[in-house]
Amino acid sequence: MRKFILGLLFVTALCCAGSARAQYNREYFFWVGQRCMMENNYQEAIRTLNTLLRFDEDAFEGYFLRGIAKYNLDDLIGAEADFSTAIRKNPVYTQAYTYRAVTRSRLGNYDDALQDFREAIELRPDLPGPYYSRGVTRLLNQQFEEAIEDFNKFIRQENKVADAFICRGLSYLHLKDTVRAYEDFNTAIRTNRENPNGYNRRGGLYLQQHRYAEAEADFNKAIECDSTYLLSYFNRALVYSDTNRPMQALADFDKVISLDSTSSITYFNRAMLRTQIGDYNRALEDYDKVAFYSPNNVLVYYNRAGVYAQLGELEKAVEDYTSAIDLYPDFANAYIYRGQLRAFLRDEKGARQDRETARKKIAEYRSRLSDSTYSIFADTTQRFDRLLSFDSKFAGGSFDRITGHNGGREEMRLLPLYKFTLMRPDTAPVVERYAPPRIEAFRQRIGNRYLTLSCRPSDIPADSLVALDRQYAQALRTDETSWTLLFERGVTQLLIKQYTTSVNTYSKAIDLNPSNPFLYLNRSTTRAEMIDFISSIDNSYQQITIDSNPANRLNNNSKRTYSYDEAIADLNKAVKLYPDFAYAYYNRANLRALSGSLPEAFEDYSKAIELNPSFAEAYYNRGIIQIFMKDTRKGCLDISKAGELGITEAYEVLKRYAQIEN
Repeated sequence: MRKFILGLLFVTALCCAGSARAQYNREYFFWVGQRCMMENNYQEAIRTLNTLLRFDEDAFEGYFLRGIAKYNLDDLIGAEADFSTAIRKNPVYTQAYTYRAVTRSRLGNYDDALQDFREAIELRPDLPGPYYSRGVTRLLNQQFEEAIEDFNKFIRQENKVADAFICRGLSYLHLKDTVRAYEDFNTAIRTNRENPNGYNRRGGLYLQQHRYAEAEADFNKAIECDSTYLLSYFNRALVYSDTNRPMQALADFDKVISLDSTSSITYFNRAMLRTQIGDYNRALEDYDKVAFYSPNNVLVYYNRAGVYAQLGELEKAVEDYTSAIDLYPDFANAYIYRGQLRAFLRDEKGARQDRETARKKIAEYRSRLSDSTYSIFADTTQRFDRLLSFDSKFAGGSFDRITGHNGGREEMRLLPLYKFTLMRPDTAPVVERYAPPRIEAFRQRIGNRYLTLSCRPSDIPADSLVALDRQYAQALRTDETSWTLLFERGVTQLLIKQYTTSVNTYSKAIDLNPSNPFLYLNRSTTRAEMIDFISSIDNSYQQITIDSNPANRLNNNSKRTYSYDEAIADLNKAVKLYPDFAYAYYNRANLRALSGSLPEAFEDYSKAIELNPSFAEAYYNRGIIQIFMKDTRKGCLDISKAGELGITEAYEVLKRYAQIEN
């Protein structure tokens, strides 16, 4: 793709002819800008093109070239704006449509990207490039059959591009057609025997099929092609582990960590291998690293507890099993093993309670085997000590994933979703700055002085919440048609992390009162938080970001694996019922951001701020996604405003990023 860009620059430069002095200067600026870009000096290219555009505001090629420079600097919003200006000044500029489409695809705005590709192809149906790029966008958007059609059209004109065969092979793989996927990976390798990606993709397919010798040979070849391509070492480590060569697997994991010292999934796998060979102390060191980088992942504490138990540190093991249960209260395995340890520690009452709880959880989730939504929990006593693939979801909470692995920006996290929750009146956040009568009337209708609308954790003790939930359950036995009681029980079930039952309880309340927007708000939040916990232990297949060329890579974000569609649908309903409900727009913005739809998230945050100009959390989160989209200046302005409005987290971000604009 980079060669394609450079080739395009040559073509553009050749198109810049001139006979007069002004035209000569114009050509000179183009030449200097192009030269800077060929030397990867994009900032200098932008400065040169800025000079050109000051003298010639109609030079659409200048905006186009500056857009490419910004794109290569990951200033995607700025690149999109420049490509749009080029199109405004020359509505038949095919390449500007193509590159704006690629930019919008990277921003997660697939609908507009596909529209731009349509424009480009209608203007120049003979050009192969737009078909390839549209195929990648359709692959990212999970339109696999349509992606294959586009790659076919590209390959008919350009049959020497290995990445096209790789992407088509991935599309076939998603459609479960492993035969055609294998053929395409083979063709990619024959087309470019120096491209490690082809060997890695074919090796990954061999690994899935347990053809270990062939997989190992492919990963060895990929490492020969590029000794810094960490995916090759990671995958080869899996082969070594599966073929009972733990020391060689550990050596490859060591290499991955030397290339990426923040790779949680690698520390996690190395910890499991070290446990298997009895190197418990070093396994603990690795689990400590994982807990640091992914503190909300339930498997970290669950597996580390087993290591502590092996070392005889039973109290620490119990603490870790308790941490796992706090994160995921339906985790039957954690109750089973904690119960065993409590028996060793002569805590017979605690052991008995854990055994009984585990029995109930197992029975409850096995009864849901036919429900695909919860199928991964159907047997909650399965083992969790097998190595995870590099593709595995291994992150912290969903609301942390928006900036995961983003160049040192791991501390930038979205503030959480708003929901009606329970807090002590003396510590509940002040919402009077935006307390419309409709929200206040709802709180009075419920009649619970602890009920408040907040994005902060409840400060009600867990045992009090459990007791309160039992009271609501008892009251509902005599009055099953009270939507207010159902709502209150849904709140307590959410707070004690009984997500499945909470969703069901809210659904019953909605059946009784379908026009209440606040019921949809809380059901949406519950569904989103349930996805957060599912993601912490699921090992689902998805593609990863490895290739430095954004047009060739598949992004590893939550949208590819977990769908927030139901949660967003609830918020759509809430907005329809209550168009001025700022918190619904804020929540929907969060979920859209987590789904990779950053421009749409920006619009929703802006709407929330329009309705509530003092909405501190909306300013903060809008600032975060603007920084994530490389618009640091505007992002810092929003975060500064959030700090003015009382968000203390704002100043930690500003300390790090405000200086970028200085």
